[in-house]
Amino acid sequence: MAPTRAPSPGDTEAWWSSPDGQAELYEGDSLELLEQFEPESFDVIFADPPYFLSNGGTTCKNGRRVAVNKGKWDRSRGADENHAFNTRWLEACQRLLTPNGTIWVSGTHHVIFSVGFAMQQLGYKVLNEVIWEKPNPPPNLSCRYFTHSTEIVLWASRDKKAKHYFDYPQMKEINEGKQMKNVWRFTAPPKREKEHGKHPTQKPLGLLDRLLRASVPEGGRVLDPFNGSGTTGVAAAELGFGYTGLEMNPEYLELSRRRLMSVVPAWDLDDELLQTG
Repeated sequence: MAPTRAPSPGDTEAWWSSPDGQAELYEGDSLELLEQFEPESFDVIFADPPYFLSNGGTTCKNGRRVAVNKGKWDRSRGADENHAFNTRWLEACQRLLTPNGTIWVSGTHHVIFSVGFAMQQLGYKVLNEVIWEKPNPPPNLSCRYFTHSTEIVLWASRDKKAKHYFDYPQMKEINEGKQMKNVWRFTAPPKREKEHGKHPTQKPLGLLDRLLRASVPEGGRVLDPFNGSGTTGVAAAELGFGYTGLEMNPEYLELSRRRLMSVVPAWDLDDELLQTG
């Protein structure tokens, strides 16, 4: 069953749309765009929000100490303002979920506890916390902490009445016939996933593939309010789900467009060619 086309956000035109309407990218502030969509437009949302890490810290990259500076969008504004931001976008996403829809949110300890608390305040039902284990994390240069090698991905339904979709049989099948646990091991995105360009917080395709396989019903539509490099869209396109991505940076929108068209080459055609072909 083909995915339904999501309503456009108000009068805002898509920055890019596939000829068949299955994938759409919008440019702008996600908070403003989220409030323009019709309610109950999406079956699943994946969000990788700012972690608020770009405040003069450092990390290790290729064996050298480098500054953590992803941009103004990733700077902390203090605990209260950060939490207010998380609450606002989560509330906007909750309005957009179908009655049985679910949301996935990834983060480190810098943001995930705020996200979890906001979910409780808004009436979401937290279903699972998935631990993404990284077997190849950057070393801890200060030698004063345990090496950070995990991220948490919270999975929640729209509310406590929701009857969320979960493809238990498929998850068991890909886990060699055993119930899948909530600790998953994925390496950082390999070079082949960055051949069209790079993003500082890009997630591995395997992680998004599993999340969507587990939670998106047939013919479902996926939203990513912090589109970034478009990995969520790539996973959705490969699985045949509809996708809508929101992103304020034109550079990353172009990166996402290239990645999406590499998955479905027919999307590089215009409407007329698609119809006559």
